[in-house]
Amino acid sequence: MLDVIQEQLEAIYGIRADYRVKDFLVDSDTARKLGGSGRAREELLVASGAEGLELALYIEPALLARVSNVGPEGAMSADLGDFCEVAEGVSHFLYVAHTARLERTVSLLELEAQAEVDKFAVCTLLKWGLHVGRWAGSLVGRLFEQVQLRPNLSHAERWRYLEANRLAKSYCERLLPVVRAGRMDKLLAELRHAYRLGAEAKLQYFGRAR
Repeated sequence: MLDVIQEQLEAIYGIRADYRVKDFLVDSDTARKLGGSGRAREELLVASGAEGLELALYIEPALLARVSNVGPEGAMSADLGDFCEVAEGVSHFLYVAHTARLERTVSLLELEAQAEVDKFAVCTLLKWGLHVGRWAGSLVGRLFEQVQLRPNLSHAERWRYLEANRLAKSYCERLLPVVRAGRMDKLLAELRHAYRLGAEAKLQYFGRAR
């Protein structure tokens, strides 16, 4: 499943990572030793090493097993939340690796906002077909309006997740007419343009009015 999501994101954005995310999975004990909070079912761990960034990704084994057992189509139908949580971990890994290759720093807000867009993009492209426009419109509501945050978040974390949600919703709503028109070429061109924007420029672009 991790390979499927990684390959889908790489195809959407026209990138190719040097590493496979599945090779960076760690268990809960290792995640805690690397500084993980232990509060989330998915968490990217980043440290600065002698040779550059060091990455590790924790995804709760039961979560990954549920999604992997039914495949992407089944997961999106049975439990979209589970699928999107796994996709978010892959998104975080790829985006940090992408910005590191460009020798650019990335803020936590930028990382979260991009992950929200990535979830919309992956699900929409996997569902691409005759009625994708209607489905994508419903997806915006499910991703950005039917949101429940974990109760143990700090004030700063809560603000960051809500702001990332707001920015991504604004951007994905602007993508809906392209999806409804069935213009995959235009959709991919737009997504790739936004992906390559950096830092504040990306956040402003996501959040701008229609």
